[in-house]
Amino acid sequence: MNKYWTRKRIKAVCPNAQYYMVFSERSDGKTYDGLYNGFVEYWNTGNQFAYVRRWVEDLKGKKGKELFKTLECNGEGVNVIEKETKGKWNKVVYKFNSWWLAKFDKELNTDIVDNEPMAYAFVLTQMEHDKSITYPKVTTIIYDEFLTRGQYLPDEFVIFMNLISTIVRLRNNVTIWMYGNTISQSCPYFQEMGIKNIKKMKQGDIDVYNYGESEMKVAVEFGGVIRKRKESNIYFAFDNPKLSMIRGDGKIWEMGIYPHLPQKYTLDNILFTYFIIFESDILQCEIIDVEDGVFTYVHRKTTPVRKADDVVFKCEYSIKPNEYRKLNHPKTKIEQSLYDFFERERVFYQDNEVGEVVRAYFDWCDRANIEELN
Repeated sequence: MNKYWTRKRIKAVCPNAQYYMVFSERSDGKTYDGLYNGFVEYWNTGNQFAYVRRWVEDLKGKKGKELFKTLECNGEGVNVIEKETKGKWNKVVYKFNSWWLAKFDKELNTDIVDNEPMAYAFVLTQMEHDKSITYPKVTTIIYDEFLTRGQYLPDEFVIFMNLISTIVRLRNNVTIWMYGNTISQSCPYFQEMGIKNIKKMKQGDIDVYNYGESEMKVAVEFGGVIRKRKESNIYFAFDNPKLSMIRGDGKIWEMGIYPHLPQKYTLDNILFTYFIIFESDILQCEIIDVEDGVFTYVHRKTTPVRKADDVVFKCEYSIKPNEYRKLNHPKTKIEQSLYDFFERERVFYQDNEVGEVVRAYFDWCDRANIEELN
C-alpha cells in the first residue's frame, strides 16, 4: 500500500484529460506529487509549470521560499532534486515570483542558479498583473488548495479561467491539476464545471466528465490513502467532537459542529415553513413555537416543493413574489424576519451536513452580493 497519493491511477483511467481534479485528506501527498512531476518534467524536457494560489498571503515569506523543501528532503531523507539531476542542482530558490533550480557553491559562498525559472507563481487576486506576459514554455498548471472553508473570491471561477487563458493563449498542450483537501462539499468550481457527483463519491472513486461534442475531459478523483488509523492520533484523544476530523474517525469530509433539534415538536407547533434550494439540496425550514420559545429547525426535504406560493430561497433570479435569492442579505420584511432567527442564534439543524449546506449557501449569498455591488 502506498504511503502517499500519486497520480498513477487517475492518469491510467484518463490519460489525456485537460483537467485533473483531486481531493483527499490533508497531508496525503497531493502537493508533493504535483511539484515532483513538475520538476521532473522541467528537468527532462525544459517545460515549465505554473503554481497557483488564491491569496497573496499563501506565498508570502516562508510559504513561497520553502515550497520545494519536501523535494530537498523527502520523507525518506533523500534530496530528490540532487538525485534526479545527478548532482547538478540540489535546491530551489524563490525570486521574482518564480522558482529556480540552484546549487550552493562553497568556494563562491553563494548559490549558482539556473538560467531560467522552473515554475512561476500566480495569485488569483493579482491576476490582472499577469495579462500582458506570455508563458510559452508552461505546459502544466497546478491550482493548490482550490477548496476552502473560508471565502472564495467573487466570480472566482471566471478569474481562474482568465488566468488559464493568459497562460494557454492559443495552445492546447497545457494540463491543469486542481488539488484540494476534503474540507467542503460545496464549492463554486463543482457547480461551474458541472461536477455533479461529489456527494456520492467514495474514497478511491474516479469519475470522468465529458462536455457535449467538445473534446474536453475533466477527471475527478476522491483520492488519498486509506488508513485504519493515524499514528498521530495519540495527540488528539481529548473528548472534543471537533477533533474527530483531525483524527479521521472514519470521516473524510471536514464539517463544523452545528446545534441539533433541542426538543420534539408536533405539526401544531409549526408557525411557518419555507425552503432553501441550493445546488442539489432542498432544505425545509420550519419556525417552531414551543413552551420554551420560538426557533427555526432546518432539515432535508427529499421531495420537490409542491405549493406554488411557498416561500423559497434559491440562486436563480425569479419574478415570482414568493421567491428570493439571498436570505442573509434581506431586502424585504419577510426576509428580515426569517433571517432574524439566524442573527439571534435560534436556528437548529437536522445534522451537521445540513448545517454545512446552509453555511455554503450563505457563502454563496455573500459572493453574489459583492458581485452585484461591483
